[in-house]
Amino acid sequence: QVQLVESGGGLVQPGGSLRLSCAASGFTFSAYYMSWVRQPSGKGPEWVSAINGGGSTRYADSVKGRFTISRDNFENTMYLQMNDLKPEDTALYYCARVDAVQGWDMPGDPDLKYDYWGPGTQVTVSS
Repeated sequence: QVQLVESGGGLVQPGGSLRLSCAASGFTFSAYYMSWVRQPSGKGPEWVSAINGGGSTRYADSVKGRFTISRDNFENTMYLQMNDLKPEDTALYYCARVDAVQGWDMPGDPDLKYDYWGPGTQVTVSS
């Protein structure tokens, strides 16, 4: 069955870096768009970034220039390199498989629908 497992979260000081990983299994990883979504405590989910099977990427404005999404289709793993972290980046970070995509090549955030999620990994940015 489809499984997504995130790792790499932790406590980091403002300005620091973390690298999240999402290990995928149970499906043809390279055939799917994948995404990172975060949810701060007490707030709704916020889309962070997405990548298609060929490596094309999109980012939310709030993380553009600081975060880098990538994937290894041989290792069935997606990554999120997070640099210059800010307290407002504190959240539970989820890896999600994208089921439907609209507007990938259009201005603004793409419209993504998800069918599987990992359990999440906590990122806390605090001094």
